[in-house]
Amino acid sequence: MADYVIITDSTGDLSASLVKEMEVTVLPMEFSVSGATYHNYPDNRELSAEDFYARLRGGEMATTAQLNTAAYIDAAVPFLENGTDVLFLVFSSGLSGSYNSSRMAVEELRERFRERRIRTVDTLAASMGEGLLVWHAAMRRKAGESLDAVANWVENNRNRLCHWFTVDDLHFLRRGGRVSGAAAVMGTMLNIKPVLHVDDEGHLIPMEKVRGRRQSLDALVRHLDETIAEGENATIFLSHGDCAADAEYVASKLRGRHGIERVEINFIGPVIGAHSGPGTVALFWIGSKK
Repeated sequence: MADYVIITDSTGDLSASLVKEMEVTVLPMEFSVSGATYHNYPDNRELSAEDFYARLRGGEMATTAQLNTAAYIDAAVPFLENGTDVLFLVFSSGLSGSYNSSRMAVEELRERFRERRIRTVDTLAASMGEGLLVWHAAMRRKAGESLDAVANWVENNRNRLCHWFTVDDLHFLRRGGRVSGAAAVMGTMLNIKPVLHVDDEGHLIPMEKVRGRRQSLDALVRHLDETIAEGENATIFLSHGDCAADAEYVASKLRGRHGIERVEINFIGPVIGAHSGPGTVALFWIGSKK
């Protein structure tokens, strides 16, 4: 196996079992609920996803913090000291300053460990979209591909990684500035559900509006049908904001479709969920384009 480690951040919403399967290191990002601060570990050891979303539904507010340069340095140093190279795969620069922190960390680490190979890649991705890129990278690492080959693959394919979301509560998008207050009130009254995606710069962009929850879930499948790259999606990822039945409805439409063999489902973690809210469903696959 190639002698390097992949380090990513918890915004990839990878489950603890996936982290073990992939043999990657995940840096927990911080989030706060009503003034109490927690770390977003893959095993949710400090606050379960169910409790987090119950608190949001109860009206509590959550805030998040990006990883700083020291967090990336501290994670990498033990590996580098043991002669292991490091590849960071990082949350979208269009949504956070974490990538810039990782870039500064790499500059400092290269001065200290001149004999080691150290790179960081902006995934331009979020939630299990980021996680899916990390999964592909980890599978390539396990197959023996070099650090540079894997990093280059992510850079060359990140704008083929499709992220499509729908949300159940427009007021969380209003808080994040994605829709106006008036639009949130009117949309809620009319049962309007927005469908959004992540663009080539890694920003979350509203794409269409549909009426009704089931129609919004079906829209995710429709967008997959329109853009999926045949033969490259035996495994796809699906995340949700504490609405497992809706996620399973989408998954049931996908298994066996377009050669899909595995639909990996997990919660949208608190760092993303603080902004998307309960009831969000997000689907991720490799497409001909984003």
